[in-house]
Order: sequence, then C-alpha cells, then structure tokens
Amino acid sequence: MKLILKADVKGLGKKDEMVEASDGYARNYLIPRGLGVEASTANINQMRDKQKAAANKQQREVDYANTFKEKLDGKTVEVKAKAGENGKLFGAIGAKDIADAIEAQFGLEIDKKKIVLDEPIKATGAKEVTIKLFQGINAKVSVDVKGN
Repeated sequence: MKLILKADVKGLGKKDEMVEASDGYARNYLIPRGLGVEASTANINQMRDKQKAAANKQQREVDYANTFKEKLDGKTVEVKAKAGENGKLFGAIGAKDIADAIEAQFGLEIDKKKIVLDEPIKATGAKEVTIKLFQGINAKVSVDVKGN
C-alpha cells in the first residue's frame, strides 16, 4: 500500500515522503496512529503543494539573506566605548552592541544570535566579525571599536 508519511518513521521514511508499506502495517499501525495517510490523488496533490510552498519559502529566505549580504559585506561598523589609556575597554563589546550599531548606522535589523563572536571584544581597534544570515550565506563585517 502506498502511503504519505505525516511523521518520520524509523526504517520506513521521512515526513511528507511517499513510501510503500505492507497493507497490515499501514492499516493496523501507521494510519491509526496518525503516522501516515493513504496516497490518494487528493493527498498526493496536497503533498506536492506543501513541497512547492516550502521551496518557495526557502527561496524567499535565501533571496532576503543575499540582499542583506550585499548591503553588509565588507562594511565597517563603528562602536564607541569607554577605554583606558592603553586601549583596553572598561567592559566588553558583545553581539548585542554590534547589532545595535549596525541598526543605527545602516538601518538593518539583525538578530544578535546571528553574529559570530569567539569572545567579546575587550580592546580598541578593528576586528573582523562574521554574520550568519542563512545556511551557507555569511557576511563579513569589520567592527572598529573607538575609545572615548
């Protein structure tokens, strides 16, 4: 019997896949537990529509990430902080500070979780920072910390 899976089933397939299962397994286990539905033409069309919608959504997200990358890649963001005479900061510059500076200087709102910092910036000067916009789409931004 052909089924469309509604959830991942170990040893059979992944969610929204069309699989072949024995009649007894399908009727007595998969369908009653809501793990699958029979592959009728209506269900097949619904599955295809879902897959097209998911592909369109992912393409929109990729396009959005690429436009962000074009606007940010290679730019320099200035962040001001209190610093001592030797250039050491009183405190540290974190991802939230960088995200706020990008929003103030470029008008682009970025989630602080997308900014990759190995450790907070604790000294004045320029540092290269990576921003993960989407899977495989990263922007490099130079963060220039100036002391007051």
